[in-house]
Amino acid sequence: MGQSRDAFFIGNQWVPPASDRRFELINASTEEVIGTVPEAVEADIDAAVAAARKAFEGSGWSDAKPAERASAMQRFAEAIARRSDEIAHMVSIQNGMPLSISQMLEGQAPVDVVKYYSGLAQSLEQDDIRDTPMGKAAHVEKSPIGVAAAIVPWNFPVTLALSKIAPAMIAGCTMVIKPSPGTVLDSYILAEAALEADLPPGVLNWVAADRDAGAYLVSHPDVDKVAFTGSTAAGRMIARTCGELLRPVTLELGGKSAAILLEDADIDIFMDNILFTSLLHSGQTCFNGTRVLAPKKRHAEIVEALVASVEALQIGDALDPATQLGPLASRAQRQKVEDYIAIGKDEGRLVTGGGRPRNTERGWFVEPTVITDLHNSDRIAQEEIFGPVLAVIAYEGEEEAIRIANDSPFGLGGSVWSADTGRATSVAQKIQSGTVGVNGYQPLLGAPFGGIKASGLGREFGPETVTAYQNVKSIYMIG
Repeated sequence: MGQSRDAFFIGNQWVPPASDRRFELINASTEEVIGTVPEAVEADIDAAVAAARKAFEGSGWSDAKPAERASAMQRFAEAIARRSDEIAHMVSIQNGMPLSISQMLEGQAPVDVVKYYSGLAQSLEQDDIRDTPMGKAAHVEKSPIGVAAAIVPWNFPVTLALSKIAPAMIAGCTMVIKPSPGTVLDSYILAEAALEADLPPGVLNWVAADRDAGAYLVSHPDVDKVAFTGSTAAGRMIARTCGELLRPVTLELGGKSAAILLEDADIDIFMDNILFTSLLHSGQTCFNGTRVLAPKKRHAEIVEALVASVEALQIGDALDPATQLGPLASRAQRQKVEDYIAIGKDEGRLVTGGGRPRNTERGWFVEPTVITDLHNSDRIAQEEIFGPVLAVIAYEGEEEAIRIANDSPFGLGGSVWSADTGRATSVAQKIQSGTVGVNGYQPLLGAPFGGIKASGLGREFGPETVTAYQNVKSIYMIG
């Protein structure tokens, strides 16, 4: 088990765990154990939070100018960049993300995220003095909120960690990061990058833990802010805790996004983009457009094209550069997806997929699956599956397409496809969602990303995210 680790990263030190509990890390493509890491208990959480608190109050980090923090972040970004191939490889082994995708979204994207937020330093240093209707001035000051807890999921563990770490750092916060038990080894690589970048001790601290210890972190009296990405069910529990404590929280949760093909859509363009729009990471992406809304006049044509497209996708070991769809991240996740496929067979008509690929004797693989003849009220069209399962729903007219798209407990992503960009944009403006793509879908770093309804609270990726890690004070200049 050459990948095993024996300590937590706390206060820039490798700290032995307080218990002998350990997590087993498994290769999603082969089901082989690749290593073990310590599992945090409450004493480990206490140590990490104490280190973050000490750094916030005594290291000078929170009082430094944003430009000084930006300089440290640039060093951090460069250290991550030197490890980008190692990070991508480690993520692909653990959660089954195809290497061709992890190199972009887990190797390079985190570097871009850190550089983007470090680039906001100049705007954060500008004085905000406002005139008021009373003829008096108000000086609006922003200060770091304190110690932030970041709880990170297994599907994009590095980018989704940095999407919390980077805005918190430029704001002047310190952090305790809890990675998912299924993807922990990559966090050790980030910790090594933090050491190389010479970040002040305690600014970043990593402790892997299960849900109970994670709940303890969320409710810890020395935590000032919580940022979570994960399931809606877990998000609700975190929201209840933070609501009781009146603790600021950002929640990036689940989705069941609609990809609307208008009658004039170029179907070939949609099919060329389907891997990243609807099946990214074998469907294990919160914004995937897994409800495909097809006009009745072109329904059969679209279903036929979908079948041809998904059957042509290359399924295989995540480390094979030719692989387009890897395995699901765990045995439990595969079972969940297969249970939903069984439901979908009863609710609609299975047109392709539904089983396990013949060429994969080991690994948690599921064939890309298309089910049609569905109503939007069916479970398979309403509930998040988090697997390579597409629900095709027919509609009559643009207004019905909009109604179906909005008839969902979620509101995270979505896309509209049309030969007329103006028409597609007009439809996109009527979709009840935090983000919508026109003739494609890709979260853009400079624009806020997040959801409404059961898809969460708050935003990531845009400059607005920094304010979630700041306190705001108004100084009224009366006399």
